[in-house]
Amino acid sequence: MNSRLIDQVSWNSDGLVAAIAQDASSGRVLMMAWMNRESLQLTIAEQRAVYYSRSRQALWRKGENSGHVQQLHAIQLDCDGDTLLLQVTQIGDIACHTGRQSCFYRSWQEADWVATEAVRKDPKDIY
Repeated sequence: MNSRLIDQVSWNSDGLVAAIAQDASSGRVLMMAWMNRESLQLTIAEQRAVYYSRSRQALWRKGENSGHVQQLHAIQLDCDGDTLLLQVTQIGDIACHTGRQSCFYRSWQEADWVATEAVRKDPKDIY
């Protein structure tokens, strides 16, 4: 693996970087997760999104339980080097653990957060 790839990322104090997954076709933001050095290297090597789960303190291959894999098309690094943008194809069209296409399904409307996207599949049927 090219060390320049890793060295140019501004890792936070926990050794992580924010990673935003975006649908490569529509441009819709699907989710945000964290990556460590190993998950970034694996994402590139496997051409699928591999994240780092802070709660489990372990690597997390997106879709390993649900089947909703994110196939990688491209990775971009922002100007500060502290956020990655992954352009992906979302298999099964569900990126969120709530069963929705995107984790960004709530909109601020008249002084409250309102769900603006329907559940595509019950999470009990996914996990």
